[in-house]
Amino acid sequence: MIRGHFSFHLRIGMASWMRRSALLAVVACGALPGTAVLAQGTPLTGNPERGKAISYTCLGCHGIAGYRNAYPDYSVPELRGQHAEYLISALTEYKSGERSHTTMHAQASELSAQDMADIAVFFAGSELKASETPASTHKPPAAAAVCVACHGADGVGVIPQYPSIAGQHPDYIVQALEEYKSGARKNPIMAGMAAQVKEDDMWVIADYYSKITPGLKTLPRPFAGITAER
Repeated sequence: MIRGHFSFHLRIGMASWMRRSALLAVVACGALPGTAVLAQGTPLTGNPERGKAISYTCLGCHGIAGYRNAYPDYSVPELRGQHAEYLISALTEYKSGERSHTTMHAQASELSAQDMADIAVFFAGSELKASETPASTHKPPAAAAVCVACHGADGVGVIPQYPSIAGQHPDYIVQALEEYKSGARKNPIMAGMAAQVKEDDMWVIADYYSKITPGLKTLPRPFAGITAER
């Protein structure tokens, strides 16, 4: 998503640096599939059964298909199939204030690191896997070309710390990009990328990734068939 006067070589160099840095972090921490890694590098395994038991408030929004954030108006993100490690990072950032959202901050502030790990693995379930089909079958639009370095041409985060966005609500993807651009989400890499993206291109990117299957899903509340879809 770096555009304009930035050169092709700079884009590739940044993408390569991001991949190397993240992979080195994983190796250094000895992370294993299904194991969450805390900021201090301590492996922490999530318990999905406990996560289910303590996630009843989370399901009040994330367990209803088509549910929307009140203001600003956008779709609540789908989480089933997401990388558990990414979900932990998101909750941590809401708790610290690195992501601005009053309700999510209040919810995350009550969670311990173990709570986050348990909730994350419960919602993630079977995480999306990178497509085994040839790369040529996924043809991102020009606006999304640099997104592929981290989110894949198939919308699956290339490492657990990067979110999968295949099948995600398009308006949520746009909302996330706008928040990175405005500084409501404090991430220097994404802020730099989003700063170069025009609103029209955000929708092009979102439309492409939202239509990829298999994709993220809404984990339904176990006790009701409630939907907010129109």
